[in-house]
Amino acid sequence: MLAESARMRSARVAVLAAAIAIPAATFLLADKAPDMTMLSIDDPAIQYTHTPVDDPITRLQQRLASGKAKLEYQTGGLGYLPSLLKNLDLNPDSQTLVFSKTSFQAAKISPANPRALFFNDDVIVGSVRGGDVLEVAALDPKQGMVFYTLDAQKSDKPEFVRRDSCLQCHQGPATLGIPGLLIGSVYPDASGMPSSRSNNPVTDDTTPIEKRWGGWYVTGTTGGMTHLGNAVARDPHTPDVLDMRGSQNLTSLKGRFEPAGFMTMTSDLIALMTLEHETRTVNLMVRAGWDERIAEKAGKAGDPATASKIDADVDALVKYMLFSHEATFYDPVEGVSTFTKTFSERGPRDKQGRSLREFDLHKRMFRYPLSYMIYSEAFDAMPDAVRAKVYQQIYDVLSGKNQDQAFAKLTAEDRKAILDIVRETKPNLPGYWVD
Repeated sequence: MLAESARMRSARVAVLAAAIAIPAATFLLADKAPDMTMLSIDDPAIQYTHTPVDDPITRLQQRLASGKAKLEYQTGGLGYLPSLLKNLDLNPDSQTLVFSKTSFQAAKISPANPRALFFNDDVIVGSVRGGDVLEVAALDPKQGMVFYTLDAQKSDKPEFVRRDSCLQCHQGPATLGIPGLLIGSVYPDASGMPSSRSNNPVTDDTTPIEKRWGGWYVTGTTGGMTHLGNAVARDPHTPDVLDMRGSQNLTSLKGRFEPAGFMTMTSDLIALMTLEHETRTVNLMVRAGWDERIAEKAGKAGDPATASKIDADVDALVKYMLFSHEATFYDPVEGVSTFTKTFSERGPRDKQGRSLREFDLHKRMFRYPLSYMIYSEAFDAMPDAVRAKVYQQIYDVLSGKNQDQAFAKLTAEDRKAILDIVRETKPNLPGYWVD
């Protein structure tokens, strides 16, 4: 996107190399690993750069052009950010803060000036105080994440610019070979520069808490469980040893950086965990969809090897959506912002008031452990053949037909509750779900 210094390029290459070094990522425990080979964005079935997209930014740009929406510029260092969040229905309490230099605006990012991220189910906005642009990744249900920037300077006609060059970092093994997002954990020094020894950067809800969030600010409590957030490596001779003093169970970031130019002074633990879950789920959905579309276009949908690969995609997606290998909580976790409340309020809810968005946070993340992303446009946009397999496998688990040990954490009560919630809240279910 923008010109990088040699040091920035070196850091980015180190992080990507680390991701490549773990081809099984966090699915080492799964029976089948999803395919991580790179898929061509120019494949006739995909045409990522040429096919018109339908994502939140495309829709917002159309509203701006018609006069139905407007981006207001706010002084005090926030610029277009508050108005952009409002137009995209992004709640400021979803803010998470990353201070490692792992963005193309790395030169302006540090522990004293972290990058703020805001998200919902289909769009994420990144803001760096004093940055040249606002960064946006928007989900097209079929094509995956599409990347944009918005000039941070005040303009008579603010306009989003698509940035396919972002795929240099946002398409690789860490994103399952498709355009996507990832949450990373690195060993940053006092300036935020990640160490080349950051050998396991990709994290999701299967990653043990103690290996998560290096290079991030984390506000919230994890009891006796430790994590890598809020800490830097101070000795250049031991770049993978973080100074953990005062880094755990922070409820305030006061004194860490100046508040001017930030929406809030929190980097909510629960928001960060939710973002981890969501990014991996979307990547799995899009990967399965791309594999099926490419196979159908090439006339290979019935080929045994191709079918086996897509079955592995589906298997990995179902296991992840049902939190089959979720890291165990040994103590309760709690955020400090209103995110836990406002996220749960979004529903939908069944007649008993239950929702897949309800958190547990004592022994696991969600009270009813089936991903809320079953309601997403990305789920509904998967090819019919893939979506049918996903529905069937989820149903077999919830109905008790599938007693695979991978789902042993799900009690009979869990399975029944989830099944009942989905029956009442998810439109267009297969007939066997509701009969």
